[in-house]
Amino acid sequence: MVTRKHKNALINETSPYLLQHAHNPVYWYPWGDEALSKARKENKPILLSIGYSACHWCHVMAHESFEDEETAKVMNEHFVNIKVDREERPDLDKIYQTAQQLLTQRTGGWPLTMFLTPDDHLPFFGGTYFPPESRYGLTGFRDLLLRVAQFYKEQRDSITKQNQTMQDALQRIGRVPTKDDDLEIGPEPLNVAIHQLEENFDNEHGGFGGAPKFPHPTNIERLLRHHVHTANKNESNHHALSMAGLTLRKMADGGIYDQLGGGFCRYSVDDRWMIPHFEKMLYDNGPLLTLYSQAWQITRDPVFKTVAQETADWVMRDMQGAEGGYYSTLDADSEGHEGKFYVWTRDELQSLLNEQEYQLCTKYFGLDGPPNFEGKWHLQAAGNLESIAQTLSMNKKEAAVLLTQARQKLLEVRNKRIWPGRDEKILTSWNGLMIKGMATAAVTFERDEYLDSAARALEFIHKTLWHNGRLLATYKDGKAHLNAYLDDYAFVIDAILTLLAGRWNRDWLLFAIELADTLLEAFEDKENGGFFYTSHDHEKLIQRNKPYMDDALPAGNGIAAYVFGRLGHLLGDDRYLTACERTLKSAWPSLIQFPSAYNALLQALEEYLYPPQSIIIRGEETDMKKWRSACQSQANPFAMLMCIPATETELPGLLAERTPTTGTIAYICEGRQCRAPVTRLDLLKETLNNSKLE
Repeated sequence: MVTRKHKNALINETSPYLLQHAHNPVYWYPWGDEALSKARKENKPILLSIGYSACHWCHVMAHESFEDEETAKVMNEHFVNIKVDREERPDLDKIYQTAQQLLTQRTGGWPLTMFLTPDDHLPFFGGTYFPPESRYGLTGFRDLLLRVAQFYKEQRDSITKQNQTMQDALQRIGRVPTKDDDLEIGPEPLNVAIHQLEENFDNEHGGFGGAPKFPHPTNIERLLRHHVHTANKNESNHHALSMAGLTLRKMADGGIYDQLGGGFCRYSVDDRWMIPHFEKMLYDNGPLLTLYSQAWQITRDPVFKTVAQETADWVMRDMQGAEGGYYSTLDADSEGHEGKFYVWTRDELQSLLNEQEYQLCTKYFGLDGPPNFEGKWHLQAAGNLESIAQTLSMNKKEAAVLLTQARQKLLEVRNKRIWPGRDEKILTSWNGLMIKGMATAAVTFERDEYLDSAARALEFIHKTLWHNGRLLATYKDGKAHLNAYLDDYAFVIDAILTLLAGRWNRDWLLFAIELADTLLEAFEDKENGGFFYTSHDHEKLIQRNKPYMDDALPAGNGIAAYVFGRLGHLLGDDRYLTACERTLKSAWPSLIQFPSAYNALLQALEEYLYPPQSIIIRGEETDMKKWRSACQSQANPFAMLMCIPATETELPGLLAERTPTTGTIAYICEGRQCRAPVTRLDLLKETLNNSKLE
């Protein structure tokens, strides 16, 4: 068991994950000069352990090994031990996950356990979770430590040779082809990506691939965008929409969605979305909130509206701090058990609900079937509400009211349980994703409280994480620190452009421009195009990569290219349009090989080839609200929209030419082509219904 008699160098950190290990008997250090210098001076290999606060197996390894006195003694004797929060240092995590895959030829994960040489920080051995004793085909951790220490002492020449091979491999991965100014960018990857997604699609349960099954928001967005784009060309791809719709509905019914409190868990351990890994991450819920809002605008499916609003309500209720920023995660575990907070016994449910409610919930949540999680029930929508209502001799409306009553009762009881841990650090990039989600929901459903929430988060970022013309990556307990990454800048710009659709604020637009200019200055590869993950003045690491491929997050280069394209058309700034084009050209050799792995880049490509519709409305606030609603009534959630008060002056770029007049006026453009200004609401609706520019 962990005791307070120990204290190590993590004690002064702000990361909840690092603080979880501050009283281990292991002499942990954060990544930094002190630990790296100590390793060099003492010629000790570095044991690098990377994880995050909501990681179940990170907790398991901590309890089994890092809190064990004998294991800690071996670690302290033979290694300099460094603990990293992968959410604070995604730069390190990306590098060493890649290195782990090169070493082991296996996919990575967390906890990541890597052994590095002290002089060049290259890994010579690694893995993920190791049990305390040998089992599961894995070497026991204490035995592994002794073997690695001996190997380091006796096989230095072999390690040096291997490290050179590793360094060469990392450099090859990070290298991009020389730019080709004559390269022609075309639409082929857009169609190929849809075919690739179709081949990997689960036609029964939705989603892509088998268990464990992740939501993959960038895949779903590609399907929605493809549907809207082909519909605008009168070539509508209904299969793309049906794949997206099936996935979103199946997820909404499954246990991956919190049927009582709203919000999504990280992934499902089965292929039916039934039983999740119970951690809830901000970075999943931001994009999913955006997607459910967009899907409702396209389809008007009431399920999508319900899920979007319940998720937004959960974010405001449980994940937004008093200062305005959004927290990072809710843990999978409570009271030492994964999922304990969320599951029920049948007796509990029967005692809490009246007879009608219990009968309905029994059929709706599948309580008449066998338990689905360790002898208990994790709630999922197992039945059709309309059919259940008929069985119980009531109409669907009565059943819906009854279900709402029951869910509220259960949520109130669940909220009195011991909660999972909440990681209350505020990450700039993840906040960008959630601000976009909240703003999208606010505009789609005309919910001012969602706009207020998103605005508070953006103001927090501007006030607390923007210093001397540069972003910082993380904040907790009054301390903002760490140089921001590509994702931080790109995601926040994207969030601002979305938020401006719901509420005009000149300062927000100027902030987006400042961020864009800093991104160009501090991150762009001036020679070959595209953007490095770390800034030019960042700490030098063993690899500096330019991420093009999506992973759990959309690729930073994809979102950067996308927002530069949008800003370029909005402001008429060729610098931004050129940055978008250069990024696409730099990524093209990778993009054409397997385009469905690059969906963020594909949305930039699509808008590069077919500039999005932009609608700038000028007028009085009361009238502009009606005009905004008319714009939202069209089934295209990907248009750019801004409602700028007639009193606003000194607008940047092309916006200065969108001048107000008596009454309200709308300027509708696609790229550099614009229609005649529209001055009547009925004509706006007619124009939007027949909006393709010739």
